[in-house]
Amino acid sequence: MAKKQRPIHTCSECGYVSPKWLGRCPECGSWGTLQESMPATASANVAAAAITGQVSKGLTPSSPAQPISKVASTTTKALKTGIGELDRVLGDGIIPGSVVLMAGEPGVGKSTLLLEVAARWTQAEKDPRTALYVTAEESVGQVRTRADRTNALHDTLYLAAESNLDVVFGHVEQLKPSLIIVDSVQTMHASGVEGVAGGVAQSRAVTAALTTLAKTTNIPILLVGHVTKDGNVAGPRVLEHLVDVVLNFEGDRQSSLRMLRGIKNRFGATDEVGCFEQTAGGIREVPDPSGLFLSHRGTTPDGSAVTVAMDGVRPMLAEVQSLTVDPVGKNPRRVVTGLDNNRVPMVLAVLQARANERTNDKDAYVATVGGMKITETATDLAVALATWSSLHERPLPSKTVVIGEVGLAGELRRVPNIDRRLSEAARLGYTQAIVPAGAKSEVHGMNIAYASTLGQAIAIING
Repeated sequence: MAKKQRPIHTCSECGYVSPKWLGRCPECGSWGTLQESMPATASANVAAAAITGQVSKGLTPSSPAQPISKVASTTTKALKTGIGELDRVLGDGIIPGSVVLMAGEPGVGKSTLLLEVAARWTQAEKDPRTALYVTAEESVGQVRTRADRTNALHDTLYLAAESNLDVVFGHVEQLKPSLIIVDSVQTMHASGVEGVAGGVAQSRAVTAALTTLAKTTNIPILLVGHVTKDGNVAGPRVLEHLVDVVLNFEGDRQSSLRMLRGIKNRFGATDEVGCFEQTAGGIREVPDPSGLFLSHRGTTPDGSAVTVAMDGVRPMLAEVQSLTVDPVGKNPRRVVTGLDNNRVPMVLAVLQARANERTNDKDAYVATVGGMKITETATDLAVALATWSSLHERPLPSKTVVIGEVGLAGELRRVPNIDRRLSEAARLGYTQAIVPAGAKSEVHGMNIAYASTLGQAIAIING
């Protein structure tokens, strides 16, 4: 009599397998992540061969192995999606047969962006292509309404509202598209697999099947994935290992700016960032995002300083504003927006201790323009000089950028990619820069002043 199989419990975060349910995963420490599923059954012949040590006879391959020099190079040539910012993050476009997982919070614009990708894909003038958009979360009418709003209508863009993976494969056989978009992978289910849609077993089976489809047909597939409260891709971590590229679509609901970052990329770097803007007409790419983070071009009011921040390998000009006023209560306030909440008070303390500027008896409000979020230390000098400008009600020199990290002793420390930062500032018309001493750089059209301490930087401002 065959022994009845018992269910197993798999952690959706790290893939740890336990024979019984546990409240907390012993491997990663996550709570409530172990989900029940049935183990895959092995063939009795394979099990017997494993016990006796016999080697089973191999199957005849459908296609023989071939020398690597005989493989056609066209199979690895990137195809343009029609959206330059997305192509930048992917490397140079989408590779045929690749699987791309795009994750992001609800409402950030993942579906809108991918619908735009499908429309641009089919509207290629020289090479008309067919795209299949599979939606398992919305009806075809809802997607059509979005397509009307974003002008994403085309005769070779096909739409299917399906959640059954077998039916999706049937659509692929009939249409033979050159691009497939599945929205979303957590709502699809595969027949014959235990568990509900979005569970560990179903998500793994659906992703594995779609990956196999992409590799065997050479059709690129774009998947939409949900994220957890922590911002990680929802579901088992095996999803990220199965796909070729993992992208994270970020954005603040109070801001129209959207950032596309690469978390994993088998075909390119993961430090590229794509910039988009959410508008009434859909997602619009922003090839030059520096203008979004500057309230003034050239002339700088008092309490403002312009710096250059690095987002991956992309330099972007940012404006830091500081406002100092007499405190309402006994304890001065420190309100920070868009910057490190712990680092800004430290810079203000250094400004008082090393440059003799009274900041401890003032309320200080420090923020970035345009909703930009900066975590790197290269903006320390901009925070210090913007606060100094607000205290003295004197604007910084026009067309000037300031870059540098401020130490507790008041020294200015060098930051990486100084040449790339200054070149971006020069491209946008800035002619003067204050940088830490030792960061030697030569940029055409840029007058560079070097300072070893915060006091020297203030002296340069005073002229």
